[in-house]
Amino acid sequence: QLGVEEDFFVNYGFVTRSLHALMHPRPDTCVPAEGARPWPAARRKQAQLLLEFVRERGAVHPRDADAHFSHGTVKNYWGGSSSATTQLLDAMHYRGVLRVARRDGGIRVYSPHQHAPGPTDGAALRARLDALVDVAVGIYAPLPGPSLSFLVRRLRFAAPQWYGELKGALERARQRLSHARIDGVDWYWPAEEDVGAGAPEGPVRMLSPFDPVVHDRARFELLWGWAYRFEAYTPAPKRKLGYYALPLLWRDRVIGWCNLSTKNGALQSELGYVDARPPRDRAFKRELEAELHRMRVFLGLEP
Repeated sequence: QLGVEEDFFVNYGFVTRSLHALMHPRPDTCVPAEGARPWPAARRKQAQLLLEFVRERGAVHPRDADAHFSHGTVKNYWGGSSSATTQLLDAMHYRGVLRVARRDGGIRVYSPHQHAPGPTDGAALRARLDALVDVAVGIYAPLPGPSLSFLVRRLRFAAPQWYGELKGALERARQRLSHARIDGVDWYWPAEEDVGAGAPEGPVRMLSPFDPVVHDRARFELLWGWAYRFEAYTPAPKRKLGYYALPLLWRDRVIGWCNLSTKNGALQSELGYVDARPPRDRAFKRELEAELHRMRVFLGLEP
């Protein structure tokens, strides 16, 4: 209904179907953690039988596939133990022969999928990669030069079948994108964006640690002059911002952070500010309360 698919672009998540199509087909590619070696004949045979099983049923829960095939367990990408059938389903999803039809209790349920043929000549391939780069830049810009390079290299996970073409895609992006050097740093952004527009008058936003605004920590420090760190895995005595501190965006600046929790059905918020105190603008207090209200509604604490 939403017209989205689950897949790996710059990170794993939901992508539009048009973007999904740009990254495929990924024939004979492995999940990045598996390395670049081709599948052995036995694994290819397992995958073919599993694909036929999914096609027969239309949509398959990993539990049902594992009960049918009993492939056993394998060491997963994080060093633990996982169902070999589930891992194979994940790999087939990455290759593009399966899609995530839905989730049951957070578990992916897979259905068969077939992508259109890929580019047939060099010009079409370059156009496909340029389109992927433009989508990524549109999400993360403005980008300092090193971040642009990192972002384009990261597309090796989105389109591993065209890895050898990414260097050329980066050079074309540098020529195509708008560019300025500020304080010795080269910045890039989409040509159609008006970076001269004034500061927005929008609401306060509590950002995820993985939001595109926050994702590039080096750029974050260049733009706002302070270091944000995700400290969920930092021992409590060493934390400076908090277990799951959410950067606090007000207009065009990230001015602090917020830690949220619930107690007796009520939302608790602990705020910190780079300047040690909140803005004096009365609009800030109003917009902060509006954002907290949105969070309470999201968590089901208020109607």
